Amino acid sequence: MTDVHVVVPEEIDDPTRPSGGNTYDRRVLDELAALGWAVHEHPVAGAWPRPDAAAHAGLATVVAGVPSGGVLLVDGLVASCADGVLAPEASRLRVVVVVHLALGSADPEAAPGERRVLGAARAVVTTSGWTRGLLLDLYGLDPAAVHVVAPGVDEAPVSPGTTSGGELLCVAAVTPAKGHLDLVSALALVGDLPWRCVVAGALTIDPRHVLEVRDRLASAGLADRVRLVGPLTGPALEQAYAAADLLVLPSLAETYGMVVTEALARGVPVFATAVGGVPEALGETADGPPGILVPPGDPESLAAALRSWLGDEGLRERLRDRALQRRRRLTGWGRTAEGLLRVLGDVMGEGPGG
Repeated sequence: MTDVHVVVPEEIDDPTRPSGGNTYDRRVLDELAALGWAVHEHPVAGAWPRPDAAAHAGLATVVAGVPSGGVLLVDGLVASCADGVLAPEASRLRVVVVVHLALGSADPEAAPGERRVLGAARAVVTTSGWTRGLLLDLYGLDPAAVHVVAPGVDEAPVSPGTTSGGELLCVAAVTPAKGHLDLVSALALVGDLPWRCVVAGALTIDPRHVLEVRDRLASAGLADRVRLVGPLTGPALEQAYAAADLLVLPSLAETYGMVVTEALARGVPVFATAVGGVPEALGETADGPPGILVPPGDPESLAAALRSWLGDEGLRERLRDRALQRRRRLTGWGRTAEGLLRVLGDVMGEGPGG
């Protein structure tokens, strides 16, 4: 049996709302199909992870249509808030949940339902060791059932960089959790130095927060140096990385941080917050990390790191050399698909019972 039914959010391919979770799902499903698997994709409508009754009913219809004993791979954005639909089906189906973000870690009210559905699943896939550890601590899951399958990254040409190092790039949806207000505060503290910053990320998820970021930029006199360009994909995103000297990711929470490896795949160093799975994504080289990690919510520390970067050519050269070293050790999406296949193979080898 090489059939897998997959439940994903309806907007998985929406170019106006790119996300790491959507990219992970799409790339892995495409790889499975290329390997000869029959991938039955079921996009489900709804404001996941806050679905209404209609969204739950739509999901229930999809799940009921999966043959008994079939493998059902569910994106955690859907699964973690649909225990009433999925948990009762766990004895009939081989349910595997891919957790990009543990909802219960940020919303205690979501924890009981998430615990129920993850506990009922045959296997849980996480994108980082940090997330795996968080789920084990939160819910007491069977460690043998929780697997790390890290995101891959595409090969890319090395970004040429500039002599000044002043071309900064932040790739993240403009929402409170991504720390853009901290980024603005940090940039204001190095406003005396030459730099420009492109912020590439969705502007429609939280319009009120976007307005707050724009107001803060105007108040700091940075509106002409920081460009909020909206979400970038395809060639436009490639151009943004090609023009960048440094990726800056000031997130307050991050389960992995795929943009970190996307930057490193181009030899671009990374300054980011030491949250979640970001240290795993950044990685190490024989000479040290290919970037600098700072505490979350600490714009002064980020500003100090940026001041060092902009004022020290030797530091820029060292970090760029490390980024190039790290680039050579990154793995592609084929490796990610292989990891998921091992999990699916184990689940398929189990008996039909729960």
